[in-house]
Amino acid sequence: MIASTDLMWALVGLILTISGTFLPASVTNPPWAWAQDGLVTQSLGVSYQVGAVLLIACIGGKNAATMSQVAYLLLGLLWFNIFSQGGGVGYVQRPEFGYLLGFVPAAWVCGALAFRVRLKLEALAFSGLCGLLMIHSVGLLYLAIAHALNWLHTPTPPLWSLIRTYSLGMLPGQMVILCAVTVVAYVMRYLMFY
Repeated sequence: MIASTDLMWALVGLILTISGTFLPASVTNPPWAWAQDGLVTQSLGVSYQVGAVLLIACIGGKNAATMSQVAYLLLGLLWFNIFSQGGGVGYVQRPEFGYLLGFVPAAWVCGALAFRVRLKLEALAFSGLCGLLMIHSVGLLYLAIAHALNWLHTPTPPLWSLIRTYSLGMLPGQMVILCAVTVVAYVMRYLMFY
């Protein structure tokens, strides 16, 4: 039986993931430099999408997070253009689709680990890191299989180029997002549940 709180968190997770897809992540210069340089932002080269997946897992748990990501994939594949480059069934031929598939097991793993031990910053960081590694593991496996079977949109770049673009190039920005998610999830869970 699905709890009503799981459904609520799943809906929140779905909304956060869709919103995070279209919201580019950036950081600012330190506050003590604002007087001299003003507020300067620098893009992280990623969106808040992965952060939304990890945040809902750390706050709502594995069931809600997994449901939200299954709903996100189904909506994007069947009805709405909610992925970063559109949507539809043809999206399975895009190199980034494997990473989207990775959201489902990542949400489950991250959510399961986040609630395994007493609320600690380190535990949330570890669960988020495991979720991020799951996204990249599934994405890399999908890239390798899709590239080997030649089912990606043509022309297909070399596999190493795809790995550099979709994994290695994204990891630094996603690690910064992971740090922010860890702190936000810790504060929110402390305020809501303790």
